[in-house]
Amino acid sequence: MAETGDLQPDGRREPILLAVLSLLAVVAFLAVTGISRTYQAQRESLGNRWAMRGMADLNAQRFDRAVGEFRAALLYSRDNYAYQLDLAEALLRLKRTPEAYAYLINLWDRQPEDGLVNLELARVAVQRVQTEQALRYYHNAIYATWPDDQEVRRKDTRLELINYLLSINAKTQAESELIALEANLQEEPSEQAHVGDLFMRTQDYERALAAYRSALRADRHNQAAMSGAGLAAFELGQYPLAQRYLQAAIVADTSDSRSTDLLKTVEMTLQMDPFQRRISASQRDRIVIKSFAAAGQRLKSCGIAPAPAKPSTASPGLTGSWAKLQPRVTEQSLRRDPDLVETAMELVFNIERQTSTTCGNPTGEDLALLLIAKLHEGN
Repeated sequence: MAETGDLQPDGRREPILLAVLSLLAVVAFLAVTGISRTYQAQRESLGNRWAMRGMADLNAQRFDRAVGEFRAALLYSRDNYAYQLDLAEALLRLKRTPEAYAYLINLWDRQPEDGLVNLELARVAVQRVQTEQALRYYHNAIYATWPDDQEVRRKDTRLELINYLLSINAKTQAESELIALEANLQEEPSEQAHVGDLFMRTQDYERALAAYRSALRADRHNQAAMSGAGLAAFELGQYPLAQRYLQAAIVADTSDSRSTDLLKTVEMTLQMDPFQRRISASQRDRIVIKSFAAAGQRLKSCGIAPAPAKPSTASPGLTGSWAKLQPRVTEQSLRRDPDLVETAMELVFNIERQTSTTCGNPTGEDLALLLIAKLHEGN
C-alpha cells in the first residue's frame, strides 16, 4: 500500500506548471509586442526621414523629387494625414491637378474644417476655372481651423482670394473682401500701403487714399504710401493734394519715375485751369488763349485741320466752330466780354473729349485740359 501511495501524482505540481506556462506566455507576448513596436518605430522613422527629404525638396521647388519622396514616406505610414497633404501640394505645384484633388478631397472628408486643405482645394478650383467652388473653399479656409498663426493664415488667405477676384475682374467682390480685411488689419504701415494698392485696383480711390494716409500716420517717411496717396488723390481730382504727396514721394525717392511723370501732369492741370481761384483776370485770359491754341493743335494732329472761318455761313463740326471763334479769342476780346471765357473753354473741353475717343489717349496739355474738363463737368 505504501508503494501505491508513492505513485500518486503530487497535486502541488500542477499550479507550478501553470504558473510557469503563464509566465512564458507573458514573456513571449512582451517579446512579440516589443518586436512589433520596434518594427513600427523603424517604419515611422523611415517614413519621417523620407517626409523630411520631401519637405526640403518642396521648399526648394524640386517638386518631382518631392512627389517621389512623399510617396516613399506613405509606404511606411499609409494613412499619415500630413504626408498625404504634402504630397497633394507637390502634385498641385506640378499641375497634376487630378491626382492632387484625389488626395485633398479624401483629406477634406476626414477633416472638413482644416484650413490648409480648404485652401489647397480652392487652388485646385482656380486651376480648373471653377469660380464658385474656388470662392466656397477660400471662404471655408478663412473661417476654418489653422494649427498655428491662425489670424495671419486667415489674413493671407483673404489676400489670396482678393488677388484671385481681381484676376478675374470681379472688382465688386474684391472690394467687399478688402473692406472685411481692412476691418481686422493692424496699423502696420506696409500692410496699410498694400491694402491701398489693392483698393486702387478695385478703383475705390477714397478707401485707397484713406489706407495710404493711415500708413503715413504710422510712418510719415513711407515713400510707397506717399506715391500711392498722390495717385489716389489724382484719380479723385484732388490735384493740390496730389501735388503735395507726389512732391514728397519724389523727394524721398528721386528714381520714382511714375510719381515724377504724374506730378508733371498734375502741375500742368493746375496751371491750365482758368476757373481756379486766386488768379487775376489777365492771367485767366492768357490761360484761355493758350488752351484754345492747344485744342486747335489737337484737331490738326488728329487730321482735322481747322478750316478758315467763313463769316457768311455757319461752319459745321468742331473744326468750323474752332475756326469761327478763333479770331475773337484775344486778350482784348476776353477782357471786354467775360462770357467769352465760358464759350471758348466749353469748345476746348468738347474738342478734348471727342478727340480723346477718336485720336487715342491725350498727353501733355491735351491731357491736362481733358482732366480740367472732367473736373468742371456739370458746373
